Amino acid sequence: MIWLLFAVMLGTMLIGIPILLAIALVGYIGIAATPGIVLPMFAQKMFAYLDSFSLLAMPYFILAGALFSASGMSKKLVDFANHLVGHLRAGLAHASVVASMVFAGVSGSSTADAAAIASIIIPTMKEEGYKAGFCASLIATSGTIGAIIPPSMTMVVYGSIAQVSIGGLFLAGIIPGILVGLSLMTTTKIYSMLPDYPELRVTYGKFSLFALVKSILDVWPALMGPVIIVGGILSGIFTATEAGAIACLYALILGFANGKIKVRDLPKILVESVVMTTMVSGVIAVAGASGWLLNFLEFNEGVLRFSRSLSENPTIILTVFAVIMIVLGTFVDSLAVLLVFAPAAIEVCRSYGIDPFQMGIVMVMCNQIGSVSPPTAPLLFITSSIAKASYMEMNRYVWWFMLAEIVVLLLVIFVPELASGIPRYYSFG
Repeated sequence: MIWLLFAVMLGTMLIGIPILLAIALVGYIGIAATPGIVLPMFAQKMFAYLDSFSLLAMPYFILAGALFSASGMSKKLVDFANHLVGHLRAGLAHASVVASMVFAGVSGSSTADAAAIASIIIPTMKEEGYKAGFCASLIATSGTIGAIIPPSMTMVVYGSIAQVSIGGLFLAGIIPGILVGLSLMTTTKIYSMLPDYPELRVTYGKFSLFALVKSILDVWPALMGPVIIVGGILSGIFTATEAGAIACLYALILGFANGKIKVRDLPKILVESVVMTTMVSGVIAVAGASGWLLNFLEFNEGVLRFSRSLSENPTIILTVFAVIMIVLGTFVDSLAVLLVFAPAAIEVCRSYGIDPFQMGIVMVMCNQIGSVSPPTAPLLFITSSIAKASYMEMNRYVWWFMLAEIVVLLLVIFVPELASGIPRYYSFG
């Protein structure tokens, strides 16, 4: 019956039924068809999965990301990145990655990261001769850093389901997120050495320490965002949930101070945040109910038995999980894959003695790689619409940037300290 449920879920998603309805349909039908379970259990489990203190962080970070985007700091972040690395070969491309890394520290969302940076820097990149497919692919993949460098909405969702410290997950993403950025810049550097890409050998002006310092003075309020969030969690001043509320307040003050946010703008920002929160909460609720059904049908135990039949080596098991998640994320919504596999992953994690922060970062990274894997690839759809790039134009580049992210994923799998080192040092979990 389990495989029939998975087949129905996959089929409904492939024909275009929204993820929330697809998961709800499978969970409802599964509970109705399972002897010994009454239908009201579906609604009960939906509410039970939303009744989580950890999930209180979600609406705060969604609102904080919307406020930061509206505050107009993304343009200043791009200017800062240009002054920092624009003098290098393929400077604009490097600047887009650096800007994504910095914006990740305030947005908490890969979608917001990709949309904000793409809308500002892609027109300039195209004017400088960069190919539209290259721009869309690079900024989509660098947008995934938004869910890896703290804060991260994806980590909030995963942590609430897996019952893992969200503050610890935030800290675990710092090193992998930086490595993803460096890997994308390295790939860009390799492209710039190839004779087929003369536009990548262009620099964006000369390095000026004075201009860099001036840019830092303009952008320092935005740079302080991640410092406040991560610093507050590290020092124990506030929890990850409280950090979300602090981030909202800071973003609001920042927006009012620079005049980009007016009182009349707040209803629109709040409505957009409520809609996003409702969508994500709905998916979590139905995924929680469906996940409970899978657990009732001993899906987690089946995954554990399958893992044991493959190997007793935790590194191999992590690699297998990563491959499965990336492949599934290529065809169906990557958030659905994360939500369905999270409970089983934690069961395997405990059985094999895998660090929960390492498992969490591996799953979040797989989730994000899935979000740029054609044909679904929501981040690619965002950047391609801005760059006006066709699928074939992006397909030429995106796989190499994905490969760079997969290399970092393998590093996290084979070197657990890259993810678990910082949270364990600060005694999380």
